Amino acid sequence: MSTTALLLIALASVVLLLLLVIKAKAHPFVALLIVSLLVAFTTGIPASEIIKTIEKGMGGILGHIASIIILGSMLGVLIEMSGGAESLAKKLTHVLGPKRTIAALTIVAFILGTPVFFEVGFIIIIPLIYGFSKVSHVSPLKFGLPMAGVMLAVHVALPTHPGAAAAASILHAEVGWLMITGLFVAMAVGIVGYFYARMLNKRNYQLSINVFEQQQTAELPGHAKKKAQQVPPSAWVIGGLIVIPIALIVTGTLCQALLAENHLLRQIMTIVGTPPVALLVSLGIASWVLGLHRGMSLKKLGEVTGSAIPSSADVILVAGAGGAFGGVLVASGIGNALAQVLEAIHLPLMPAAFLLSLVLRASQGSATVAILTTSGLLSQALVSLGPAQTVLITLSTCFGALGLSHVNDAGFWVVTRYLGLSVPDGLKTWTVLTTVMGISGFLVTWALWVVV
Repeated sequence: MSTTALLLIALASVVLLLLLVIKAKAHPFVALLIVSLLVAFTTGIPASEIIKTIEKGMGGILGHIASIIILGSMLGVLIEMSGGAESLAKKLTHVLGPKRTIAALTIVAFILGTPVFFEVGFIIIIPLIYGFSKVSHVSPLKFGLPMAGVMLAVHVALPTHPGAAAAASILHAEVGWLMITGLFVAMAVGIVGYFYARMLNKRNYQLSINVFEQQQTAELPGHAKKKAQQVPPSAWVIGGLIVIPIALIVTGTLCQALLAENHLLRQIMTIVGTPPVALLVSLGIASWVLGLHRGMSLKKLGEVTGSAIPSSADVILVAGAGGAFGGVLVASGIGNALAQVLEAIHLPLMPAAFLLSLVLRASQGSATVAILTTSGLLSQALVSLGPAQTVLITLSTCFGALGLSHVNDAGFWVVTRYLGLSVPDGLKTWTVLTTVMGISGFLVTWALWVVV
């Protein structure tokens, strides 16, 4: 199929998806599956491979995030039920002052995002976002948008994450300098994201019923609705429960980097330091500290943690369908067609790296895939460049993958569903925010290119 035809199909698929969700009011899960099937048929994917492609795309995403979302939601429910989120929020608000709370939490998100994958970190901080929104009597978007934005910026830019690490390997960029430069640029991008999110938050957006209820009360669905009639746990206890999975993940990463492959501690932490196991450990501790130790029965504990599953299911299913859509776009060759068009224009290396990555990100959803594909396309063109220039080209590629997070990105659905945004409002806020941050990262990187 010609490149033009593939590009037209890509455009039509996104338009159709938006029409199904916004105008026809179809559930995003159903709409994504319908569009995935239509794209697969029209781009000529063999009939015998269509369902396999959809299942592979969905399975890849669900295998990564399903257990994380469920366990993170259960941990959040326990923290919420105990009054711990509000306790922590009140403590930090008192220490930091109301005017500096959002900025301080954005800095916290930047630090947490350095070692922790975007989806994992965002799910871990959801109880904080809800807790602060209740204490401050404001929309969770005021905290959630800048925090999510800065975590995604760190996720794409630093070689502690797979995209940037793989790009450094493919493009032969020096990892140490990539880390230092990436931190500097990501800080600048985080500042831009913070102020732009504040501007976006001047508007009021209609929240979904679930998130609106989270904002208005601390009650939980079903039997979990009744709050414990006890003094809430201290802010230190809640902070510790949130830090535990992060500390385990960071320790696991460090052990793999510093210890020999057959070292016992490395083998243990390779397992314990994975996000699902780290969250499971934190959930186990929280079940004792916030539940059994405070007089909760095993039956009640099961009901409380189980109440997290129905609300998590929607996020999981939509994210999985987004993965299926992205998988079909990759298999159809649409991403490669877009890359070839940009490559044929013969742009200078710096903007070419950014635009290639941005277009690939928009076309198939995955930031990591966009970074890897762009790096592969540019690998031969960077042979004659010096070390500093190679690092900057690598960062330009990474920040291209930050922008245009939209309906084919599982992260779009995770953020918008947890923050209670509709699809149109998600496009107006999250998609615009990530794009502005991506462009700002590219501009800072290009300015450094001019200097070196």
